[in-house]
Amino acid sequence: MILDYIIAMLWSISPFGEAKVGIPFGLLRGLNIYLVFLLCFTANVLVFPLMMFFLDKINHYFLRWKFYKKSAIYIARKAKVGSGDKIKKYGFWGLIFFVMLPVPGTGVYAGSIATYLFKIEKKKAFLANTIGIFFSSLIIWVTTVLTMKGIS
Repeated sequence: MILDYIIAMLWSISPFGEAKVGIPFGLLRGLNIYLVFLLCFTANVLVFPLMMFFLDKINHYFLRWKFYKKSAIYIARKAKVGSGDKIKKYGFWGLIFFVMLPVPGTGVYAGSIATYLFKIEKKKAFLANTIGIFFSSLIIWVTTVLTMKGIS
């Protein structure tokens, strides 16, 4: 049972799903619905400081490698095209909305990259990302709980 909570949290930290996968995983494993929400939300929030540390301190070392640099430029261009106009136009609220959308390609990883690329103040960006993660997690949590009640 504890292992299921840990796996749900790992999914929530993972760039392959974030809390969008961690919450349904935990709920489908029969874990406490409130504890799953709290743990997955918290794990997903921890991604922002980790990403900021990586982008600020470690990223420039990796840019020396051609493959990494090419990949980083590709991701930066996608982030600027996909979200740049909205985040620049709406600022704090645009970042909240972008992170809040529970669809692939949005979330705290993309929000962290946008924060780095557009040089948004980190305290404001952390708050915007946290609010966005909360609403995204809430949407996923409510949808999963209601779906499970409808199925059973």
